[in-house]
Amino acid sequence: MSNKPIFCATHPRACSTAFERVFMTRRDTLQTVHEPFGDAFYFGPERLHDRYENDPAERESSGFGDSTYRTIFDNIARDGSEGKRVFIKDMAYYWMPPDNQPPQIAPSLVNYKRGVGTDTTQLSPVITRDGKSGPPYPYLTKGEEGNPTVIPRDLLSQFHFTFLIRHPSRSIPSYHRCTTDPLDKVTGWSGVGFNEAGYAELRRLFDYLRKEGLVGPRVAGQTTNGTNGVNGHDSGIEICVLDADDILDNPTGMIEAYCKSTGIKYEPEMLKWSEPHHQAYAKEVFEKWKGWHEDAINSDELKARTHKKPLKSDNELYAEWKEKYGEKAADWIRDTVKKCEDDYKYLRQFAIKPTEA
Repeated sequence: MSNKPIFCATHPRACSTAFERVFMTRRDTLQTVHEPFGDAFYFGPERLHDRYENDPAERESSGFGDSTYRTIFDNIARDGSEGKRVFIKDMAYYWMPPDNQPPQIAPSLVNYKRGVGTDTTQLSPVITRDGKSGPPYPYLTKGEEGNPTVIPRDLLSQFHFTFLIRHPSRSIPSYHRCTTDPLDKVTGWSGVGFNEAGYAELRRLFDYLRKEGLVGPRVAGQTTNGTNGVNGHDSGIEICVLDADDILDNPTGMIEAYCKSTGIKYEPEMLKWSEPHHQAYAKEVFEKWKGWHEDAINSDELKARTHKKPLKSDNELYAEWKEKYGEKAADWIRDTVKKCEDDYKYLRQFAIKPTEA
């Protein structure tokens, strides 16, 4: 069983923070790292997205204005050096240039040598194009053939990847809600674009890792490989995809299955975190993204919902969004959901099947 750092790749608003809280209760054996790569993606000198491009004061005040992809990997390596297994939950799109631009390796990772004792003072230079307005991307580095990310394959191979998804008709409206009045005053985000929805990027990462044999061919919870083999190579890491709605319907069965796949010791107490020290730790960890995780912060356990929520028809959903957010917003939500559905359905076919609670 792999003891590599676990990287749970997801898209925004997938109930991922509640999922993350389960593993934050195991602080004696797990070091959880909460969404580290957004620091480089939005704020640092290698930033890929233009959300804060015209607000250098906000980039600086975030505390992450100097964060590069390398400094984040260095921090993860230090966490691992403390003798605990590292559990990272983050968005796949933080590793990819927005709008499907051709990927190039992050300059700070070009000469990266992983491991404790690495001389991190000799950073690769952050190479950008002089005189270019907007984010530093594209870099003046090269990409790796087939690799959709700015992370070298060698670094990707160091992780035990898992994936968390949710139907876009539930995640996209939630995302929109957090970026409009009144929550936008708390999150600091005014609006969200399709290039921050994250489904297409998650699928591209998933497919690349399978093709390269970094996950699979075995699928967690399934007894046969089907057509999932990659030249007969077994990575030793199962394809492990969880659907957030399956977790909400059957948290005990799904978390136990996830632990079995990743080599984490399952304990029923993982699903409860009402103790003051757990709550204080969660508030500290989630402080970096104000307003996004209030439901998870204020929760005290992951328990099965009393009634399953079947998906509504397209017309019912549109009427609901129109009533809540207005026609213009409802149109954007509807169109964005449609763009994401195929990627969700594709990943869903690999999902761990829920067992009886």
